[in-house]
Amino acid sequence: MKRKILIGLAIVFIGIQFIPITLNQSEKVSENDIIVSLNPPQEIAELLKTSCYDCHSNNSKYPWYDKIAPVSWWVAHHIDEAKEELNFSEWVAFTSKRKNHKLEEMIEVLDEGEMPLSSYLIMHGDAKVSTEQAEQLKNWINTIKE
Repeated sequence: MKRKILIGLAIVFIGIQFIPITLNQSEKVSENDIIVSLNPPQEIAELLKTSCYDCHSNNSKYPWYDKIAPVSWWVAHHIDEAKEELNFSEWVAFTSKRKNHKLEEMIEVLDEGEMPLSSYLIMHGDAKVSTEQAEQLKNWINTIKE
């Protein structure tokens, strides 16, 4: 009986691998991207790419385990939600009011240490934002507010 259950679970696991997801990857960086349009200092650009862009842009980097269902479904859902909230690849398309609102939210999230998500940091420790990096990013944000 246990063997039949294990075989059934294995078949289901293999079967769900064939359910496609849309990967969040594009061929090139958009002219609407915040880094392209605002040309931040190199350390700010690198911080955004390392700590924010996997979820908040149109070009995520997927390690091997992010391509295995059901993990791939969970990751795709998180990316979709993150891009709904803020997509750095579409920055230029935002109104001035929306840009300023998103910048204020970024400062708030940095102050509260809410981003990157702790679940993301488990496998992406290099994305952790130090106190010094958060201050640098907040200082830069304050210089670009309209």
